[in-house]
Parts: sequence; C-alpha cells; structure tokens
Amino acid sequence: MEHIVIIGNGISGITAARHIRKLSNKKITVISAETDYFFSRTALMYVYMGHMTFEHTQPYENWFWKKNNINLKRGYVKTIETKSNTLHFENGNAVCYDKLIIATGSKPNKFGWPGQDLDGVMGLYHKQDLENLEKYAPNNRACKRAVIVGGGLIGIELAEMLNSRNIPVTFLVRESSFWNGILPEGESAMINRHIRNHNIDLRLSSNLKEIKADNNGKVMSVIVEETHEEIPCDVVGLTAGVSPNIDFLKGSDIETGRGVKVNRFLETNIPNIYAIGDCAEQDEPIGNRKSIEAVWYTGRMMGETVAQTICGNRMPYNPGHWFNSAKFIDIEYQTYGWVFAKPKKEEAHFHWKHEDDTKCITVCYNNKTNEFLGINTFGIRMRHEVFNRWLTEKRNVDYVIQHLAEANFDPELFYRFESQILKTYTNHQLQSI
Repeated sequence: MEHIVIIGNGISGITAARHIRKLSNKKITVISAETDYFFSRTALMYVYMGHMTFEHTQPYENWFWKKNNINLKRGYVKTIETKSNTLHFENGNAVCYDKLIIATGSKPNKFGWPGQDLDGVMGLYHKQDLENLEKYAPNNRACKRAVIVGGGLIGIELAEMLNSRNIPVTFLVRESSFWNGILPEGESAMINRHIRNHNIDLRLSSNLKEIKADNNGKVMSVIVEETHEEIPCDVVGLTAGVSPNIDFLKGSDIETGRGVKVNRFLETNIPNIYAIGDCAEQDEPIGNRKSIEAVWYTGRMMGETVAQTICGNRMPYNPGHWFNSAKFIDIEYQTYGWVFAKPKKEEAHFHWKHEDDTKCITVCYNNKTNEFLGINTFGIRMRHEVFNRWLTEKRNVDYVIQHLAEANFDPELFYRFESQILKTYTNHQLQSI
C-alpha cells in the first residue's frame, strides 16, 4: 500500500490528508512536533481573550483520526534522505515514504536583535506562544507593560489580546503609518487613530534596537533605535512578519529559495515530493499574487489540489481572485481583487469614509476602461461570492458602486451606507472630468 507522509498538521497538511482519504485507501501519516491534533491557528487569540478554550479550536474530535485511518506522529524531522525516501527524526527514529508532502508552515521573523531569545519574548503563531503568553502575561499585575515589534495583522491581534486583559501596550511600527505598504493612505490613517483610541501606545517610524535582560535572563526593557529611549516591559511580542519554516531542509537536494520551490502542480524538483501552504514558494508567478502566501484559505486550496494530484488526477493550483479578511480591534476588514497601497499605472482609487471614522471603502479601477479591479472594506461586511462574480465578469466601476447593496452582508437591521457612497462617488467622478 502506498504510504503518504505529511510533515505538518496545519490547515494545508490536514486538508491534504482528509482529501486523500476521501479519494483513496492509501496509508497516511501526519507528523507534527507542535500538537497531537490539528487546531485552528487563527483562533489562538480568542483562547487568550476568554472566548473559547483550546479544545474548542480543534475542529475534529480525537476519535476522528483513528476512524479515518490517518496516523498521527509527534516528532521533529531533522533531515530528509530523498534517495531512500526516508525521514530522520531528532530522536533517532526514521520513517519511510512513497510520497511526501512538506506542509511545515511559517515561523516568526527574527532579525538578530540582541536579546531576541530571552524569556518573555515570543511570537504569536504556535500553541507554545499562547502558553508563553499565559505564563508571562496572565494579567496586568504580572505584566506591567508589553512591547510589540512589527505592525502587521499578527501585531494588531496581539495588541488586542493584551488590551483585553488591561495590559498596557507599546506598539513599535517601523512604517510611517500602520500597514501602509498594504493599505492606501486613508485606510492606514484611520487604523492609526483606531489603535490609539484604544489607549495603545502606537509608535510609528520606530524600530527595535535591543531587548535587555534582568538578572534572571528575562525581559526587562527594550531600547528604541531612533530615540534610544528605554521602555520597561515584561513581555516582548515579535510580530515583524513570518517566513517559511524550512530550516531542516538546509543541505538537502530539495530546491529552496525563501520557501520550498514548487511548480503550478505543487511539485518540488524531487519526484514524489510536494510542498503546500506557507512554506511553498511558487516558481512561476500567478498574476499579481505573491510567490509565498501565508494565508489560511490558500493553504486549504493547496491541500485540496495536491490531494487530487497524488490520487491520480494531476491538477494545477489555481487560487482564483485574491481575497482576505482580518480584524483591526473593532473594525472588520475585507479585501477582494487588488487594491494596492498606491495605484499602479492606469489605476485609480475611489475612497469613501464615514464620519464616525470606523467605516470606509476603497475601490480600485482602471482609469482608461473603468474596469473594476478590487475593493477594500472596513466596518461593512461584504459578500465574497458577489465580488468574485463581478471580478470574473469584469464589471465596470460604475456598475459596482450602483449595485453595492447586492454585496452587503450586514444583517437586515444594520445601517446601510450605499446611498452615501454613491453620492460621494458621483461627486468624485464629476471632479475627475
């Protein structure tokens, strides 16, 4: 019986395992050093905030794996011997495979800061990070202040978590405005104000220079590079992005760049070895998409795709139109299609913001053809299905603005803003003439 081994039990690896099982009776082994069972990584913040327990983050009961004949193995893979199809573990054990799927996800970035490995320094990615938070920041008596380094989506999540336990937070963001490499100027400025309105000490254009230790090897303070200010703290969150978790592949003959290099079929340069999820790097660009996408839904899609290939239906990875969602404390964010921080050549942005400073949209369109290219929404829920269809149909921006009510996903009794948006858009177009 063909043996499929999957390294990593995140959304990519587990989706692959489930779909291979649906399609075949192949032997499946899933390897992870992090946890016994698959859990929803994006739900870790809600465990800390008291909305659920860790067990609630596990989508499947413990009996699910045995019933579906999916073998689970705890351990760190140290090396892969591709000529003999063998995985070697740190404890000296070994496992042989017929086909191998590398789905090892991401690890938090570290940039060689002095003190970056001290007690009380953590990311927000693994279950162990959650355990460290509970250890070092259980309340505002044990943790008088936390410093977060890095202003992406993980950073804002960690700030919200600590804020929920009334722990003072200083937020060091190297950019001149929050996430302004991704968000257009008006949106980024609104999020700056929203963060500060929650009594979070947001420091823009600020970099970490050093993390200082007390006599016990625990975090005592951080030094800000630009001002040399020393900020006393008990916890430091390193949230300056993530990178593929592939250190164990150094020295192997599996081709790597920033991640594990794969073609459109998620195949590596070695026959019968595949890579999916955050650790996979597309060799050939797919439209405007990044070669590495650390996003939940793309990991799930890669798992479904590679399962088809392994079970005899060789299928290219086709992620479709870009979309994503997140939350900036109280403000929900969704994006469909492409809205870059600064419009590209032949692109234009229409921006509308509500007077309460918690709702806005930015629509991107081709200023020659008027084709709708993408939308960012803050504080107004929109339907993925509708925007996906409009992008496929290449609708023009006038049509999209006039039919926004069709895309609104908010409950019936919520306030609606389509008429205000249309009025502002009409004025915007008149001024453009």
